[in-house]
Amino acid sequence: MSGIVVFINLAGAVALLLWATRMVRTGIERAYGNLLKERLRLAVSNRFSAALGGFFFAIVLQSATAVALIVSSFVAGGYVSSGIGVATLLGADVGSAFVVRILRYDLSLLIPVLLLMGTIAFRASEQRNWRQAGRILFGLGLLLLSLRLIGEASDPLRSSEILPLVFNYLSRDWITAFLLSAMLAWAFHSSVATILLFASLADRHLLPPALIIPLVLGANFGAAVIGAILTKNAEAGARIVPLGNVVIRGLGTVAALALQFAVGLDPLLFAAQPGDAVVMIHLAINCAVLIFGLPFSGIVARALEAVLAGPAPDATAPVRLSVLNAADLANPRQAISNATREVLTVCEKTEVMLNWIFELYEKWDPKKMQRIEALDDEIDAIHRDIKFYLARISESALDEASAAQCQALLGTTIKIEQAADIISQNMLNRARKKHDRNAAFSPEGWAELTAMHNEVVKNARLAFNLLVNRDVEHARQLVARKEAVRNLVRVSEEQHMQRLRNGNAASFESSSLHIDTMRDLKEINSLFASIGYPLLEDEGMLRRSRLL
Repeated sequence: MSGIVVFINLAGAVALLLWATRMVRTGIERAYGNLLKERLRLAVSNRFSAALGGFFFAIVLQSATAVALIVSSFVAGGYVSSGIGVATLLGADVGSAFVVRILRYDLSLLIPVLLLMGTIAFRASEQRNWRQAGRILFGLGLLLLSLRLIGEASDPLRSSEILPLVFNYLSRDWITAFLLSAMLAWAFHSSVATILLFASLADRHLLPPALIIPLVLGANFGAAVIGAILTKNAEAGARIVPLGNVVIRGLGTVAALALQFAVGLDPLLFAAQPGDAVVMIHLAINCAVLIFGLPFSGIVARALEAVLAGPAPDATAPVRLSVLNAADLANPRQAISNATREVLTVCEKTEVMLNWIFELYEKWDPKKMQRIEALDDEIDAIHRDIKFYLARISESALDEASAAQCQALLGTTIKIEQAADIISQNMLNRARKKHDRNAAFSPEGWAELTAMHNEVVKNARLAFNLLVNRDVEHARQLVARKEAVRNLVRVSEEQHMQRLRNGNAASFESSSLHIDTMRDLKEINSLFASIGYPLLEDEGMLRRSRLL
């Protein structure tokens, strides 16, 4: 077999591995993404729980990079501190390495089972969760199949005359090997795929033992850089977590390489087989980085905050730049796109308010209260600018589709602004009353409120996504969930009344707060659900009236 054919087969097998990994990750994100994000946000209360949460989250998503992007958004949104975010990512690196260890087991018998189950689940129902479950199972089957194909594709390389020369040279030039491995991990955007490829080559004795540690260290350095590059254009808060990982994990791998120069550790001390040694060294490096780096996560984060903060802004300069460019009013489509971007900003601020308000119910924080009030003022200002901007667009020539889109966008902006008002005026006052009266919800009542809040947050994200994807199925799901929220309110009120009849002291104390908060959340959810109405009406999927 010619060399070019061998490398085409190997490249195809690696491509299948990358695609399968992405397929599994996107399936999990689409089916359980909101739940997982909420669980992770609740888990990161301190550095140790954050590292543990990052570990399990990376196992589920099979990617530390995905965790880096999610945690970066948490830090940028103010949900967690930057130090906690860095600690979470250190734990995620260990979780990603643990995934590699799991995949090293002989799971070939599962390939046909997973492919069959995935196909059945995907085709059995039109429900979103079933189809995503099928996607996950089929992706796992393809992932295991790709590992077998990589092994088969690399077999002919044993007789190669050029590859041993290259590897023998790199065995004497560890710095070059380190850099090439880092570039490969960055190109793959996956340390899992890179390490599995190295393990497969080592199994066939294509990698000299002396080259294993430099290559694994380089792959870890390259994997750390991925998140930093993907967030290079994000705001400063979102860049701290991946950059902190580069500082701690990157310096750790460089220090380990220097130590290897001095000591010359035999990689076969980690495992008898070269392929297993690759995986165990990868796991050991990430565990060592976690152990030694976790105490310094806060220090590194604060240092990066100081570096990225830059000079203090000029008090006379505008706080934020608007994309509502008056010059684009002559082009209605561009002007509507500008307005849509501003509405997305309103969505982001409203989601932050919706999450923070329940944190205030649980633990009063005057600074967070002031921030919610400030966010509401910002939303009011942006809403006013969007409204006037859209009104000016309507003065120019609009076709029928653009006019309908303009009207729908204005309606969406009004609904989101109303939801923000309910949060800042109604719910914030209730949280303040709860604090002033030192009141407490019963455990059952708080569980009902939390379940309701989680449902509304999930529906809010679904509604906001409609501004981007215009997905009819998402709109249908959003409106269908309105009935589920209505049932949650009804059941909660019935159970609350029963607790009052039973003489529950906490329920007596917080009765009005409980009922009013449930109704506030129901009203907010109704506003979000109505965002999907115009899209469903265009498709003829909306009834004129609920009356029979």
